[in-house]
Amino acid sequence: MTGGPLRVVVVDDHTVMRAGVVALLASDTGIEIVGEAGDGSAALALVERHEPDVALVDLRMPVLDGVATTTEIVTRFPRTRVLILTTYDTDAEIERAVEAGAIGYLLKDTTREQLADAIRAAARGETVLAPRVAERLVARMRQPAQIPLTAREADVLNAVGDGLTNAEIGRRLVIAEATVKTHLLRLFAKLDVNDRTQAVVVAMERGLLHRP
Repeated sequence: MTGGPLRVVVVDDHTVMRAGVVALLASDTGIEIVGEAGDGSAALALVERHEPDVALVDLRMPVLDGVATTTEIVTRFPRTRVLILTTYDTDAEIERAVEAGAIGYLLKDTTREQLADAIRAAARGETVLAPRVAERLVARMRQPAQIPLTAREADVLNAVGDGLTNAEIGRRLVIAEATVKTHLLRLFAKLDVNDRTQAVVVAMERGLLHRP
């Protein structure tokens, strides 16, 4: 961080949105907008030229998107913190941005005060997340770890869900009944259950089996 106002670049391909962000921060004497860019490639040039404390980066942009831009900034200009400012709050978008090295993730419905506070926190190296984003991340962390099933185990599990007996499963999958039993034992172990009914219930709870 510098001794004076925090130096910030705003990166967004929507001119009106970019202007709005700049206007929101204009009255804050502790923040100075040193540049604006409409795509990731231009943003990298700005960061190289101005060495800002924080880069406010949108996710979906032409030439170089927000994730690729974040990766480049974090790798090439480590003193600049990247704060994502976007309308997208899906799990995939959030994960990609965080994995790329973004220190924070805000949504565009944030207030001026929240945005300014987030910029200051990001410049200090603190993680900043919009409430909805934080809730999504916590929810994902609370989900049980996904259980890896082989393709054949998945076939057997679906057949069990259809109510088939071991013999019927064997005929459907063209495998021996003894092989069906072996797959079932492995499924029971992976799902930590003792019978077919429990296997179906747990598999549905964990998204491994979808019934109409």
